[in-house]
Amino acid sequence: MKDTQTRRISAIEPSIFATMSQLAIKHKAVNLGQGFPDFDGPSWIVDAFVEALRTAKNQYAPMPGIQRLRNAVAGYHKTFYDLDWNAETDITVTAGATESLFSAMLALLDPGDEVILFEPYYDSYYANCLLAGAAPVCVTLHAPEFRIDASELAAAITPRTRMIIVNNPHNPTGRMFSRDELDIVADLARRHDLLVLSDEVYEFLTFDGNTHIPFATLPGMRERTVTVSSTGKTFGMTGWKIGYTIAAGRLSDAVRTVHQFATFAVNTPGQHAMAHGLEQLSEYLPEFRATYQRKRDLLFEGLRESTLRAILPQGTYFMMVRLPEGSEGDVDCATRLVTERRVAVIPPSVFYQNSEEGRSMLRLCFAKTDETLREGMARLQDC
Repeated sequence: MKDTQTRRISAIEPSIFATMSQLAIKHKAVNLGQGFPDFDGPSWIVDAFVEALRTAKNQYAPMPGIQRLRNAVAGYHKTFYDLDWNAETDITVTAGATESLFSAMLALLDPGDEVILFEPYYDSYYANCLLAGAAPVCVTLHAPEFRIDASELAAAITPRTRMIIVNNPHNPTGRMFSRDELDIVADLARRHDLLVLSDEVYEFLTFDGNTHIPFATLPGMRERTVTVSSTGKTFGMTGWKIGYTIAAGRLSDAVRTVHQFATFAVNTPGQHAMAHGLEQLSEYLPEFRATYQRKRDLLFEGLRESTLRAILPQGTYFMMVRLPEGSEGDVDCATRLVTERRVAVIPPSVFYQNSEEGRSMLRLCFAKTDETLREGMARLQDC
């Protein structure tokens, strides 16, 4: 029998998140690896979901998403960012940000196109490039600052470059890119007629007074940017898988062409509940940010007494830590920690192609109860 896998599938490795989570279950480990909260989101959103179930909102939603949710997305973009989007044409509700990324890349990339990724990258970017037949080209964000280097980015652009992917706030580093750094990307995108896929799922998880800058607000970028975000990250309901893309004109049409045949519609009662959530953002966000900043600080301070050197994140719920000099490398270290110390972390070298920097670090997730964080920190001492 002929090989049943296509070449594009055979080049994709199993997700490190699934691998580490399976090891965490096997060894009954404290899981500081995969990025999801181990506590529930707001009860009032659950109540809204139940109310939707009980009021017969259980059939297919419209392909682009229910009108109320799309209006809510357009509403907060106007209120917080002064961005005007047409809820009818520009906003598409998807099965999580994962589907948003997949649909956008499949819709907008042709085989042979090149896509610039900033490494360390979220692993689905690389996989989706391969699924679309495109070639990922990596530009390194060098530790510990993880800044965008203008000369390295410019050197990576070729006549085949079609798209730059920006993740801000950035997973896995927790970095928030400055306006100057974003302008570097925007200037090159305009100069070379490139698209930008802007993953902004952590737009509200920002600390120390840092303010998120949507990429579409930069001069000349509204018409060439596809923005991706996620209610799962904003409200701690990752299992509901409700994300959305925002794009103008033909970009939005292209994304919807893939979406309608990938998932067509996203669960209806969940959309109603998340629309209710987004309508309460102004009241919800201060406590949300304060909760996660306190958890960040708890982990950061707790690691001061360990052999790890934490890099304070400006956003997201991830923290990069540097291994002691002479350590065995991130993959071996992460494997030893989950099997011997029973604490799961993510080895970030899998998010690099060009640089070896990832071998000297680990990624931790602090979207966990205080009890989980304290137990995880105890198991990381003298690792």
